[in-house]
Amino acid sequence: MNSDDLPSLRSALEAHGLWANKALGQHFLLDMNITRRIARAAGNIAGRPVIEVGPGPGGLTRALLEAGAAPLIAIEKDARFLPLLEPLAEWSGGRLHIVHGDALNYAPPYAASAADETPVQIVSNLPYNIGTPLLVQWLKAGPWRGDMTLMFQKEVAQRIVAKPGTKAYGRLAVLAQARCECRLEFTIPARAFTPPPKIASAVVRLTNLAGPYPHLDALERVTAAAFGQRRKMLRSALRALTPGAEDLLRTAGLSATARAEKIDGAGFCALADAWRAICPTESTTKP
Repeated sequence: MNSDDLPSLRSALEAHGLWANKALGQHFLLDMNITRRIARAAGNIAGRPVIEVGPGPGGLTRALLEAGAAPLIAIEKDARFLPLLEPLAEWSGGRLHIVHGDALNYAPPYAASAADETPVQIVSNLPYNIGTPLLVQWLKAGPWRGDMTLMFQKEVAQRIVAKPGTKAYGRLAVLAQARCECRLEFTIPARAFTPPPKIASAVVRLTNLAGPYPHLDALERVTAAAFGQRRKMLRSALRALTPGAEDLLRTAGLSATARAEKIDGAGFCALADAWRAICPTESTTKP
């Protein structure tokens, strides 16, 4: 199927008198060549369940339906766009399911413990204001979540794929890379969006690791402490977690004088394990 037979995205927006809502982080991507490229970056999604967050006028939605997503669950908070998306449900032969709501509060209708469930891929041009919280939430998700292909502001994308010792390396890189192989696929200039944002965007592909680190809540706590004072040595930065910071670092096999940006993912996982052993009650409490 090909969406070129449908009214153009721009004409659909004009017909409904719609504009982007800056408070919701909306920037429309109306170039179908780019949205199709995003869909291709997700791999073979034909016949596979996919979640899209913030479809807006439906540019990426069209591309995902063309690629065969089944079902495609589109979660849209802004009710203004529902009339633009509803015709796509009929055009798709019922494969598109529209959810009017907040993606941060959305619970997928899939049994998290069912071994025979096909994992749900997530492919989205994420609203800028909730992109990072959504990613962290999805990283913690159960076996229902499959691989993710997500568009962020370029600087956020660079933080996700960053390596130790680089300026962009921080908490988000450690969390994401503890669960996924993270690869920056391509960048998209600001001029490709309507209205143009102040910064370019980039698409990141997050492929689930065969052996992901299981204790992301603990990892979130230790990285928040370590990178919250990244200029300090770890023995000082980690005192927010425990007065026995040096003992904690010794147990994890890390230098007390090291700084957070020099510690790789394995080191932070060892630190999270050490903290769980020393402070089992606190380490199971979300920040």
